[in-house]
Amino acid sequence: MNSLQQLQSAGQSIWLDFLRREMVTSGHLEWLRREDGVTGVTSNPTIFNKAISQGSDYDNAIHDLALAGHPEPHDIYYDLALADVRMAADVFRPVYEETGGRDGFVSFELDPGLAHNTAGSVASARVLFSELGRANTMIKVPGTTEGVRAVEQLTTVGVNVNITLLFSVQMYKQVALAYIAGLEARHRAGQSLDRIASVASFFVSRVDTAVDRQLAENSPIRGKVAIANSKLAYQQFRAIFSGDRWQALVKAGARPQRVLWASTGTKNPAYSDVLYVEELVGPETVNTMPEKTLEAFRDHGRVRPTAVMERTDEAKTTLVHLASHGVSLDTVTGQLLEDGLKAFEADLEQLLHVIEQNLVEVRAAVS
Repeated sequence: MNSLQQLQSAGQSIWLDFLRREMVTSGHLEWLRREDGVTGVTSNPTIFNKAISQGSDYDNAIHDLALAGHPEPHDIYYDLALADVRMAADVFRPVYEETGGRDGFVSFELDPGLAHNTAGSVASARVLFSELGRANTMIKVPGTTEGVRAVEQLTTVGVNVNITLLFSVQMYKQVALAYIAGLEARHRAGQSLDRIASVASFFVSRVDTAVDRQLAENSPIRGKVAIANSKLAYQQFRAIFSGDRWQALVKAGARPQRVLWASTGTKNPAYSDVLYVEELVGPETVNTMPEKTLEAFRDHGRVRPTAVMERTDEAKTTLVHLASHGVSLDTVTGQLLEDGLKAFEADLEQLLHVIEQNLVEVRAAVS
């Protein structure tokens, strides 16, 4: 049993933070599922921009779609991306069945332009979930105030949600409670809860990157704030998904909204390349890793089954020290959310430009 497989024994799922068509068609994704215990995939506009813009994997598909009467880059993007998500979901369908619908999911992100539009997010997510036609898919909704409202509504109507770009413990708590409220509304309506799934994507390494810029080089809390922040979010998870209110839903077949650790690739070369995996191992969690991080953890990662529950008092102290250094974590996390949304918008715009260039070449060739 390698280190990645040991994570499963500790109750943590491994999802891959990347998707491209060749990965599926070559059998590599299935190999990762079979050999390393990878049980899901996440995607977003940045990932699809890299997948479609780099190399020629999608050139023929874009050409065929253009000739078939798909003139708009936005339509072609959705055709390509949804096809990739369906294929990846089929790879993980055995996991979904074996776990009774608990795991084996592939996520697809809403248009970032809907980040502050609850009604638009709900409508688009329902359409996308239907078009994907796979029970083991999730629609990613960004962690804005409007996104939190969308989580409750989408859970109520039975759409699996991955709420993403979560950086603050306070926003995480709102997301978890919105999921519970959605389950309660669905239960009151007489609808089944046993196949509703959700994850809350709490971002990690970006917090250290942003905070470290504001700390002295010799500060003892450099490289520690992101882990501390994540551990306190996990404490909220344990508190929220317990007690009488939650147990009433469990009796009706509900599953907890698992915490998903995102942005777990190490940005600072001075830190361990498996830091944000080793320190956040724990039950009912997911770690979505870039393939480079996955390979590093397979090679030399160490599993402490309850790492995320260790030294929580130290985590609280770290955040108190951060405030004493004049750094506002609320300001940092708020800016990270804004930056994340802008990055998704920019990457989607760049991707649509690449597709438009391909369309120009197709039109020129057939004119």
